[in-house]
Amino acid sequence: MTYLLALDQGTSSSRSIVFDADGRIVAMAQRELTQHYPQPGWVEHDPIEIWESQLATAREALANAKLETKDIRAIGITNQRETTLVWNRKTGRPVHHAIVWQDRRAEPLCAQLRAEGLADTIRDKTGLVVDAYFSATKLRWLLDNVPGVRAQAEAGELAFGTVDSWLIWQFTAGKVHVTDVTNASRTMLFNVHDNRWDEELLEALRIPAALMPQVQPSSSHFADIDAHLLGGSLPIGGVAGDQQSAMVGQACLKAGMAKNTYGTGCFLLLHTGAEFQPSNNGLLVTSAAQFDATPQYAMEGSVFVGGAVVQWLRDGLKAIPGSAQVQGLAESVPDAGGVMMVPAFTGLGAPYWNAEARGTITGLTRGTTVAHIARAALESIAYQSAALLGAMSRDTLAAGGTPVSELRVDGGASVNDMLMQFQADLLGIPVVRPQVTETTALGAAYLAGLFCGVYKSTAQLASQWQEERRFVPTWSKARSDEAMARWERAVRQATAT
Repeated sequence: MTYLLALDQGTSSSRSIVFDADGRIVAMAQRELTQHYPQPGWVEHDPIEIWESQLATAREALANAKLETKDIRAIGITNQRETTLVWNRKTGRPVHHAIVWQDRRAEPLCAQLRAEGLADTIRDKTGLVVDAYFSATKLRWLLDNVPGVRAQAEAGELAFGTVDSWLIWQFTAGKVHVTDVTNASRTMLFNVHDNRWDEELLEALRIPAALMPQVQPSSSHFADIDAHLLGGSLPIGGVAGDQQSAMVGQACLKAGMAKNTYGTGCFLLLHTGAEFQPSNNGLLVTSAAQFDATPQYAMEGSVFVGGAVVQWLRDGLKAIPGSAQVQGLAESVPDAGGVMMVPAFTGLGAPYWNAEARGTITGLTRGTTVAHIARAALESIAYQSAALLGAMSRDTLAAGGTPVSELRVDGGASVNDMLMQFQADLLGIPVVRPQVTETTALGAAYLAGLFCGVYKSTAQLASQWQEERRFVPTWSKARSDEAMARWERAVRQATAT
């Protein structure tokens, strides 16, 4: 038997999963990650805890599978994107906690960049909007606010990386400083047209080029891990940020294929092929996983509050004792009774990009019950995702492309049948759930497997993908259009000043 080890370092936990060559899970291990909130709007992780928890789960997964490193062909790494780390090249010690992708401390610097007229340049070169979400302004904050860091960086003593780079550095005892194109494309410093760090952007943000890692295709030889860590050396043959890795796990490998991950937030990505296709509808353009030097692109939209709205029902409203009860409560009524919820707890992401929006519940009557509110909360996840796909479709059609024919789904909330059926009804296309829902880790395993020859081609990966259930739309186009019009009215109320 042939096995691959996927390391999945996420925002809330570090996980390791052993897959066989058919993409089936053999064993896994997981450890929670401590969240640090030093100030409102600030979110941090301990880099040492990230490393130690990831190494521990790798050892546990191999032990649970009763396998040794000689049984594993290669390692793939997937990671929370945009999270920013800086460490000393000699000692390997971080200069500060990791600044997590959710952190908003760099917003004043973003406002300054927009005021300086850099937004168009950054969008043209990187495909991104100027936002504190991305790594560049987090890195600049570290350089400007941690004593001694700028001087050390300018002297070439420090290294910057996203979580993948940090893990590879640790797995190689400081011998390799590298990242892949997908993670690089989320920094706001990477020119996605020619796959290189952009000198103009580094200079504009006052970031020394000596900090930056080497960039490679997502499926390539990144490094060999030190033999003492897992009982033998193994090649790291695949690296991708979590959402691009999920695209590979979902076999969305060609232009026109789309996937949506329903987690705390939602991340909808549409593969657009080898041509950079800018968005006129508030979406990001990002690098998709690359298997050679040829650039690959995806359009991306993020929903800030997806499954988190269920947590709010549980912890904020105390409407349900546990998240598992939300589907039953929502299904106890035939519809939301005219109630619309816009869960803009932290503003609205794509395609609206309104940081000042706030959550609203509209359409309340004396007949409204908590069940109607629960159903409206679940439906808000689908409405936000439908708005994203609608924006993507407008961009695609304007560029002469064809509409998306189906949406592949994964993530925790994708197990909710009511939500998936409602999503299909809104979109007017099938929503398809795969048999293996651990698509993020599976994508990393696939990238490593392509590198080491377990898989001969991306066509082989596509042939392994299998659906578990297909949700077929039941509404007329007129009905779905009417529903989306109600949603847009509710959004206007949430963004009214």
